[in-house]
Amino acid sequence: MRQARPRLRIRSNGAPTLHFLEDGMAEYAVLYFDELRVALPLAYVERVLRAVHITPLPDAPDIVLGVVNVHGRIIPAIDMRQRFRLPERDIALTDRLVIAHTGQRAVALVADGVSGVIESAEPEIVGGDSILPGLEYVDGVIRLADGLVLIHNLARFLSLDEADALDRAMATGGAP
Repeated sequence: MRQARPRLRIRSNGAPTLHFLEDGMAEYAVLYFDELRVALPLAYVERVLRAVHITPLPDAPDIVLGVVNVHGRIIPAIDMRQRFRLPERDIALTDRLVIAHTGQRAVALVADGVSGVIESAEPEIVGGDSILPGLEYVDGVIRLADGLVLIHNLARFLSLDEADALDRAMATGGAP
C-alpha cells in the first residue's frame, strides 16, 4: 500500500519544512548529476519537465542560468551542477527541469535526470550536522543499498545575496 505524502508546513520565516509522517517515512524525488544523487522532499516538487530553451536573465546571480516559461509562469532556472561544484556542461535534450518550491519562489532545477521517488525512514537518514557542521545546502544523507543520496535543502539553496540579486533581476527583467 502506498504511503501518504509527507506533510509540508511553513515556518514563521516562510521556509517550508518537512515533517515525517506518523510511520516515520518520507518520500523524496531523486535527481542525478553524473554519479551524484540528490534527494528533494517530494512535497517541494511540483513537476518534472523535459529541458526547454532557457532565456538568459541579465544581472542574475551566476547560479541562475536564466528563466523558463512554464504554462505562463516565468521561473528562474538554477544550475545545480554549479551549486555542487560539478564540471560544467551544456544542457542536453535528455536533461530535466524539476519545478520545485523554495520558501520564497518556484524554481526550475536543471538536472541530468530524475531516477524516481524513494521512501526513506528516519533511521536511514544521517543528519547533515553530524557529518560536517555548517553544511549550507545539505540536510543529510540517505543510506541506500546501492550508495548514498544527499538530501538537498531548498530553503537554504540561494544565499541572501543571490536571492536579492535574483529578485532584482526578475523585477527588472534584466533592464538596466
